[in-house]
Amino acid sequence: MKYGKYRHNMIKCKNVNKNIRGEIMKELKLYSLKEYVSLLKEEKLVVSRELYGQDDTKAERITYNSKEVTKDTLFICKGAAFKAAYLEEAVKNGAVCYISEKKYELEKEVPFILVTDIRKAMSLLANFYYNEPWKELTVLGVGGTKGKSTSVYYLKSMIDEYLEAQNKKESAVISTIDTYDGKQRFESHMTTPEAIELQQHIRDAEESKIEYLEMEVSSQALKYYRVEGMRFNIGIFLNISEDHISPAEHVDFEDYISSKMKMFEKTDTAIINLDADCIDRVMKEATASKEIITFSRKNESADFYAYNIRKEEGCIKFCVRCKQFDKEFVLTMLGLFNVENALAAIAAAVKLGIPEEIIYSGLKKAKSKGRMESFESKDGKIVAIVDYAHNKLSFEKVFRSMKEEYPKYAIKTIFGCPGDKAFLRRKDLGTVAGKYSNEVYLAADDPGSEKAEDISKEIAVYVDAQNCPYEIIEDRGEAIKTAISRINEKTILLVLGKGRDSRQKYGREYIPCPSDADYVIKYIKEYDEQ
Repeated sequence: MKYGKYRHNMIKCKNVNKNIRGEIMKELKLYSLKEYVSLLKEEKLVVSRELYGQDDTKAERITYNSKEVTKDTLFICKGAAFKAAYLEEAVKNGAVCYISEKKYELEKEVPFILVTDIRKAMSLLANFYYNEPWKELTVLGVGGTKGKSTSVYYLKSMIDEYLEAQNKKESAVISTIDTYDGKQRFESHMTTPEAIELQQHIRDAEESKIEYLEMEVSSQALKYYRVEGMRFNIGIFLNISEDHISPAEHVDFEDYISSKMKMFEKTDTAIINLDADCIDRVMKEATASKEIITFSRKNESADFYAYNIRKEEGCIKFCVRCKQFDKEFVLTMLGLFNVENALAAIAAAVKLGIPEEIIYSGLKKAKSKGRMESFESKDGKIVAIVDYAHNKLSFEKVFRSMKEEYPKYAIKTIFGCPGDKAFLRRKDLGTVAGKYSNEVYLAADDPGSEKAEDISKEIAVYVDAQNCPYEIIEDRGEAIKTAISRINEKTILLVLGKGRDSRQKYGREYIPCPSDADYVIKYIKEYDEQ
């Protein structure tokens, strides 16, 4: 009722792709240095420039990595750790011009464009260089503190089933878990890549004649302009809670939420969770989009309302009431909280005009690697859950859901916190895990430049404050093995934070390692064979 003014009639898209592509993909149009200057001047970013007569030279490539520079490359001097030596190497390798916030003294005259904000400039330049490829796709962005990856893969499952029925290629995806753009498929390194990589992936998808892209949109991507200059056909907002607060990320919650809200001004249709914290502000900010659609598990006036939510026959079942239907849906992923993510995806699928029966079947089949993956021992005593949960909101939802779904089971938890960032998590996660767990094992989780043991000791203070026993075992495999070996009653083993990640960050290096899921499978098998 309160948000009744935001209700909209749903308009099915007869052809969501506005641009019909022919069989021959247009070649990448290259632009001259003076055209890049004009672009940046239009955005009032240019401080000064000198092209030394190279005005009409066309940039054959754009990069901020000096090792990738070839002839006639537009080189971007980016990063707090940037060194003049990188620019010198780029010039040696063929950089025709550099973009920077400061002028460098070089051995020869090299065209340059000085700008007020290198990150914003880089995003606009990347978008321009790759010829605004997002215009050729239907782009769905998902934002929020918790649930982005799961929602993305719910969407992908439904959209891919829809495309398969038409004998079309699967959709592209850019998420925390992995990336697929029609030409590459790999484990992701960050939630939303830097602008140059992002626009290249979208261009690859366009050239591969892919029609849809689902992507996670992080607060860092919005704060640092990685998605500047592009738009989302649909932008989903799931929730908000305090996270990523550190000198290297967001200085405070206001900085964090302000960054999240920037997605709406880049969105055509905003799909909003009415159950989210700070909803009054979210709804106000969402008016920057062209259309607002709401969903809720609590507010029956929402455009999409979920009710009769329960666990049944090893699945999550729930009903959805909207203008188009009143229907039951099934999730095969554990976690009652995932209904929220599914509801957002259903709303988006309806907006896209995907048939009801495909929404149902696609959602039922949906899986997300490392998201609430369950593994059970043969005797039923152990139910191990592997999940990427890594912040206060995600921890609370996982624990509460497990308490409700498995009321007669003890809970053992294995987790850690990353180094060099999000320092509040150590208190938050330690407190939540200590409150709900019967026992906690603290292990490494990308400690970076910090010592894993020091991080665990800091977390342990808050676990202990909840009178929960704990043990510090740095190696995640050993922690999982130890926890399983000590189980003698019905137990939920929560292995949180790393999911299917197959690498650990120590210092600046990413070291290959088995994933949490690999370890769980291995040690449950050993348990079964005893």
